[in-house]
Formats: sequence, C-alpha cells, structure tokens
Amino acid sequence: MELIIQNDKYALGNAAGTQTAILIRRAIEQTGKANIILATGTSQFQTIEQLIREDIDWSKVVMFHLDEYIGLPVTHPASFRKYLKERFLDKVGPLKAYYLINGENDAEAERQRLNGLIRQYPIDVALVGIGENGHLAFNDPPADFHTEDPYLIVNLDEKCRLQQMGEGWFATINDVPAQAISMSVKQIMKSAHIICSVPDSRKAQAIKNSVEQPVNPLFPASILQEHPSCSLYLDETSAALLAPAFK
Repeated sequence: MELIIQNDKYALGNAAGTQTAILIRRAIEQTGKANIILATGTSQFQTIEQLIREDIDWSKVVMFHLDEYIGLPVTHPASFRKYLKERFLDKVGPLKAYYLINGENDAEAERQRLNGLIRQYPIDVALVGIGENGHLAFNDPPADFHTEDPYLIVNLDEKCRLQQMGEGWFATINDVPAQAISMSVKQIMKSAHIICSVPDSRKAQAIKNSVEQPVNPLFPASILQEHPSCSLYLDETSAALLAPAFK
C-alpha cells in the first residue's frame, strides 16, 4: 500500500482522480475496455470531480458501485444511486454499461443479480474510502475477509450510522437504514488497482488503525495493506495521527 499525503482535500482529490484516469486509459489501451468501481460519500467528492474532467472514452467503461442502503428510495438525498447519477453519470459521456444497486428491490434477489453480473467483469480500478469505524464499503468491524460472494447483505453498526447522520445525509440516527447491500472485502481486493481517498480529521484514527495495525477484521480497511497496487490518498488532517515512519 502506497501512501500519498496532500495538503488538503482538493489536492487529494485532484491527485487521486488524475491517477484513476491514468489507470482507466491504460486498461482501455491494453484491452479495449475498462471495468471500474466507484465509491460514494463526502470523501469522494473531489476525486470524482477531477475524474469527470479527465479525457476518457467513457463508451468503453463499465461501472459498478460499492453499496446502497436497503429500503431507501432513489429520490432520497442519501441514495447512492442518486449520488452517482447526479455527480457522475449525468456529467460524463454514455458508458458502455453501468450497474447500480437497487435497494428498493427484494434485497436477496438484487444481491444475486449483482453477483452474476460482476463475475463477468474483472475490475481494473476500484475507488474506495474508509469509514470512521474503519469500514471498507459497508463492511463494518469485524469484517468478513473470507466470503467469496461479491455482494453481501450487511447490518450497519451504530458508529457507521452516526457517521451518515453526522455528514448530513439524515436528520437523526433513526432515519439511517439498518441494512445495506455492500460489495464484499474479497471482491474489492480482486481489483487490479485500488484508489482509496480519505480526507478529513474525523478519519484520522481510522487511518492510523488501517495503516499501523496488523491486518485484522476489527480494522476492516487494514486489509488494503495486502493489496499489490493500492494507493491511499490522504490530506494533512486525515494523516495527522500517523507515526513519522509512515509519513
């Protein structure tokens, strides 16, 4: 895992988005297509903004996304389908294909649909973040590092739900759905390249645990230490608690 520390979230996003574009273009040059995973949430704002400014032939790109709440309508401000449509899909050229998670469908049927789809598309580049509780996608601690299923139905822990409320997506914790469909840790780790964008001081302890602790399901994002091509983009505030040896 390579650490790249930028001055602020804007420089972080510019660097992460630029590197993502390089990897997407390289995949297209080598194979004629690129399969990608996009994350959502406030940590991805600047990275996605930079990505959509890049010169990419989107007609050769297939997109999946990481997770979606169960039972949340697409019209809700916190819907990740809504997020990706407004912040990404509406701003780039038509993609070869994209597969969004519909949390309003029967959750198990939707999970099986997505599992069948993503197995057809080896992922070239995955964009991810790290939660305040150290989660990767919605794999809260202790995370399942072993299941081979690409997508899982997961229960969201209290710290995860408090983060969603704290970021302004929901008025109260009771409004935050208790379950989600989430990409599994094993599926994320199958990506050829991972770009992990994590700005903000409230993520500093999670970053310290993810980087400095041994790989452990209690620190889900620590598994990224084992990926052969993972770039972790931080700003000065999210990197603030790292020991000098890691900076």
